[in-house]
Amino acid sequence: MIDILFELVVAIGRFFINPIVYLAIFVAVLLGYRRVKNERRHFHIRILSGWAELKGLVLEGLLIALCISVLSLAVGLVVPIEFLLIISAISFLGLLFNFFHLLSPIIYIAIGVVVLAVISWKNGTYTILGHEFDGNSLESGAAITITLLVGLLLIAEGLLIKKKGAHFASPRFENAKRGLKVVSYLSKKVWILPIFLIVPGEAIEAFTPYWPQFTLGSSEFSIVLFPILIGYQQMARTTLPSYLYPKIGRSVLILGEVVVIGGLVSYFLPTVGLYVLLGGAILRIAITVYYMIRERKDVYAVSRNSKGVMIAAILPESPAQKMGLTAGEVIRKVNGVEVHTEQELYEALQINAAHCKLEVIDHKDELRLTQHVVYSKDHHQIGLILA
Repeated sequence: MIDILFELVVAIGRFFINPIVYLAIFVAVLLGYRRVKNERRHFHIRILSGWAELKGLVLEGLLIALCISVLSLAVGLVVPIEFLLIISAISFLGLLFNFFHLLSPIIYIAIGVVVLAVISWKNGTYTILGHEFDGNSLESGAAITITLLVGLLLIAEGLLIKKKGAHFASPRFENAKRGLKVVSYLSKKVWILPIFLIVPGEAIEAFTPYWPQFTLGSSEFSIVLFPILIGYQQMARTTLPSYLYPKIGRSVLILGEVVVIGGLVSYFLPTVGLYVLLGGAILRIAITVYYMIRERKDVYAVSRNSKGVMIAAILPESPAQKMGLTAGEVIRKVNGVEVHTEQELYEALQINAAHCKLEVIDHKDELRLTQHVVYSKDHHQIGLILA
């Protein structure tokens, strides 16, 4: 038990010397800075704090990472060290050169598996920077463990997109083909999942006949706390962010469940694991391409509306948020006065500076009434960002 505790401490130390962690921190800060700069340029105000991306870098996926770590350690999903080195290099380059579509785990892990397969096909082993890369590890059961791990990571990716995709959707003005000013949204985010993984080593012996289940031919093991990157980027135009990103998240989540099932089947038919992994990567790319094409149509969910003033975004903790207002809804009346422009809305708010009553047309084109007390510290437009 002491050996295991010591190995866990060492594993955590290895996490903090991984360059991916520090590059991801830098990129998260840069994403926040660019988002705030864009929002101030278009709307003269930031919606989220510039540190929001950094604050959520690890915290937003920490519980999911803990669940995957427990499963990984309990089941004994052993992965080759050379595999971790290869996917580290691929994800590092993807992050460095801003290829966020490459940073779905199944895509860069599939690339890593192909690299190992090529190494195995060419010669079996290569020595790069003093480390021997053994392609034969794929033939020793790694395809099973990698496929199971990728399925779990896809589920994690789907959950994060579903839960946080719309939260980080930053609005911006665009010019439609007819010259009309419209609003689009860009959601761009990176997460780190710190996950405990088992690798062949000399630190811990298998202390029960049931652990680990997938040994890769080893009887001694080490534990690493490995930073799994998840990057995400998607523009929303035709569909409101509150509907688009949960749809994408559900699609990725379902794909993850299919890959996990494929990984379980590969326990009995090992070659199935490789086919499931490569097929899953192709389908993940297909999901991205499908929604990219769909959102490029010249039909915008948020633009000027003849019925009133359309909401582009809501400031957090503002009266507008407390009234349940959301992007894509149309404000028809303010304090009994019809409004069609930002200036008219502002003037109508001054009729009763301490209390506002709104008539709102929701996403179902139904009228509803809402009201709220306005305090002197509140934003002069009660936290509304208008199209």
